[in-house]
This record gives sequence, C-alpha cells and structure tokens, in this order.
Amino acid sequence: MTTTTHHSIAIVGAGLGGLTLARVLHVHGIEAAVFDLEGGRHARSQGGMLDIHEENGQIALDAAGLYASFRALVHAGGEACRVLDKHAAVHWEEFDDGNGDRPEVDRGQLRDLLLDSLSEGTVHWGRKATGARAIGDGRHEVTFADGEAITCDLLVGADGAWSRIRPLISDARPTYTGLSFIEGDLLDADVRHPASAAVVGGGAFFALADRKGMMAHRQTDGSLHVYTAVQIAEDWLDGIDFTDNETAKAAVLQQFEGWDDSIKALVTDADTPLVPRKINALPVGHRWDRVPGVTLLGDAAHVMSPFAGEGANLAMLDGAELGQAIATHPGDLEKALSVYEEALFPRSAQKAQESAAGIALCLGPNPVDGLVAMFSAIPEETA
Repeated sequence: MTTTTHHSIAIVGAGLGGLTLARVLHVHGIEAAVFDLEGGRHARSQGGMLDIHEENGQIALDAAGLYASFRALVHAGGEACRVLDKHAAVHWEEFDDGNGDRPEVDRGQLRDLLLDSLSEGTVHWGRKATGARAIGDGRHEVTFADGEAITCDLLVGADGAWSRIRPLISDARPTYTGLSFIEGDLLDADVRHPASAAVVGGGAFFALADRKGMMAHRQTDGSLHVYTAVQIAEDWLDGIDFTDNETAKAAVLQQFEGWDDSIKALVTDADTPLVPRKINALPVGHRWDRVPGVTLLGDAAHVMSPFAGEGANLAMLDGAELGQAIATHPGDLEKALSVYEEALFPRSAQKAQESAAGIALCLGPNPVDGLVAMFSAIPEETA
C-alpha cells in the first residue's frame, strides 16, 4: 500500500549540491527532506579529487558554515600539476606552495562533511525517484521505486544528468559530447607503483596528444585515480567487455599505440576494474520558464563535461544560493525561485561554454602547447 508523506521542501538527490542546499537551509532554521536512490552514504565510491574554487565552491561552503572544516580536509600538495606529451616529455610542472586558490579535497570526505552537518534523518536513503507530477497550487508528488510517494510545496531536482525532476520544467536531455572516459585506480602507488607515482607527481597530471589523453590525480589515500579520455564514436564503449578487466585494458590501450610505456602503465597496472563513462552535456545556455513550486540545481540544471572543473563547484553554489534565496524571502517561494534562477542561468551558461572550450583545448590540435599556455598565462590586471 502506498504511503504518502508531505514535506515543505523536498530535495531529490544527495550529491554535493543537494546536500549544500539542505545545509544552508538548516543554518537558517529551515528543514528539508533529501531523497537519494543509494542504499546509504557508503553504497559506492564517490570518485576522485575536487579542486574547490574561490569564486563558487568556497563561497558555498562559507554560506554553509563549513569553511573552516573544509580547510582541514585540504590535500597538502594537491595543487601540483604536470603536463606531458605522449612520449612522456614534461612540458610544464608546477609545485604546490600552499598559496593556491583552488585547494584539492577528496570528494567523499567533502560529502561526508556535508552529511555530518545535517540533522539525523534528513537524508532518506534507498529512495529511487521514478516519476514526479504537479498536483496543483505549485505542489508536486514524487513516486519512488519502493512504492512510496511524497508530496511537497517545493520540489528541487538535484538528481544529476538524467534527472527525473527535469521533465517537469524542461524537455532538454543531455547528449553525447564525442568524448568517452575510462576510469581506474592504482592503489598505494608509492609502494606498489613507484614509477607511475613518479610520472604523475604530487597532484594533477595531463598527458595529451592525438585527440586523446590520460589524466590522473594523486588521492589523499596515496592512490592514483586515472581518467583515460578518447574522442570517439558513442558506441565504442558498448563494444568493450568491461566484465573482463584484462580484455578491457587491451581494448583501451589499442587507442594509445605509440605512447610511452610509462603513460600506458596507468591503464596496464590499474588495480581496480576499469569503469566506462560516456561524457554527456546539456545544451550550453540551458534554461526554462518559471514553473511554480519546482526548480533544478547542479547537473540536473546544467550537466557539462569536466574540462572546466566546475561541476561540483557550481552544484554547491547553486545549492547555497537557492537556500539563501528561500531564507531571504520567507513565505514567498516564487520570489525566491525567480531570484535564484535569474543568477543561475547566465552563470551556468558561461561555465558550460568554458567546459566545451576545455574539450577543444585538451583534445584538439597542439593540446600540450595550448594547456601550457593557459596554465602559464599571467592574469590581466584590471584598471
């Protein structure tokens, strides 16, 4: 028998954006319910390192009252960076002197920080949304795979690229960017894979050529998280048997013939099963007309490629600004949503454009020269 519970504010998705929204609301004495399809906070790995930007992610954490706690999680040395060509020649190397404005943190640790800052029971685990519908007066109903349902006065879709909430306000769907990723990890790298650890260095690593690349980052636990990127047809990954790790490695490495063995070892020596990921994006400038009682944040609103490094940062800023707008306009949700979306649309359009440009830079002609030029550019002084 279906049970229906009413909530003033329902957030679908317990990623960084949804959790930031819940936390900022909590700071202002406003409680919300968060629903997530995963069985619990430790149901799966949360991915690699994140550089948290001064102009968005750090602002969001400050609004959430968590800035000092975030600084305690920063990975010392994580802002180091190396850029290589396919022959393993180093074209750029920068060391982390501790004064950078994009400190690196482990995504899982950051998510735990947000989860621990919420009241017990705020997040409802194992609630996979299967549909949502308007029920009048700006209220909505959300149904879940377990047969349960909720109603709410404000529904926030923070449920990622394939959002179940987005169709309430937009017909847009993400499309393939032409880019496929394969992820893997080299564990306890300094001991088990010292040559690879030396190649990657202390922070971020880019090896680029031939419209493909291998990128990696040193994790706080001493592992290397590796992203292999290939510009290729959308069905390429579908033809690889990722249940057989050695077969999958061989198929991926066929794309990197002629590359130095020290770079290919980042795939060859991976200790974890390879994970395929097609990179999809919503159209640059995605927006919608105001629909009473519902809005989106994070990837649900503006999923883009990772080549601007903005996805998590934007999601957290979205959550923080939406929470602040709701707190600033008590009793007037529509005003709060209008204020939030007015800032959301141009901000996300700009970053989506930067992300698209990042693909062209890193996987276009002369990617090493282009990336080094970008990293070494001196910011223009303002008048």
